Amino acid sequence: MATAHKGFTLTIVVCAGLWGASARSASLSTQGSGQVPAPTFGIGHTPSPDRLKQIDIDVTPDGAGLLPGSGTAAKGKDVFTRRCETCHGPTGTEGPQETLAGGKGSLATAKPLKTVGSYWPYATTLWDYINRAMPFDHPSTLTADEVYSATAYVLFLNGIVGDQDVLDQTTLPKIQMPNRNGFVSDPRPDVPLKKK
Repeated sequence: MATAHKGFTLTIVVCAGLWGASARSASLSTQGSGQVPAPTFGIGHTPSPDRLKQIDIDVTPDGAGLLPGSGTAAKGKDVFTRRCETCHGPTGTEGPQETLAGGKGSLATAKPLKTVGSYWPYATTLWDYINRAMPFDHPSTLTADEVYSATAYVLFLNGIVGDQDVLDQTTLPKIQMPNRNGFVSDPRPDVPLKKK
């Protein structure tokens, strides 16, 4: 036990020494400038524009960032069966992973069921999540059309869209999710309020 304690102490001393050396180096480079330097550690590198483009794939609630493409729930049933059913079940309610459908009207009960249909406020968030993180074992491998189709199918399972409704960059942001107004603005004083 004493050895582990000594090793832990040594680690802290080494880390403190590295931090101090980095801070001294940064301090020398900005002396007299009046700016407080950010510490540098000499690791990593600046990402290339191509690498940044690969990871800059977020989609906002208003649809900014959605890729060109389209899909319907009718087409999405095949995508869901092939790529999603193993984890979420044939109707999105069986699992073994998260339940995607159902739960309507359950949020105010003692046992709320938070699903895409009962809880999520924006359909674009579903598209974004499927695009970047699904399927779990091969994330980001679906085409844009497959993502639109899978999104449409999950929304169809929740009774939000019809099986032939076309989802694309224009129609997806216009979908009104059942819990769109179920969230409150951030009450912290340091978060600016958005004017409507």
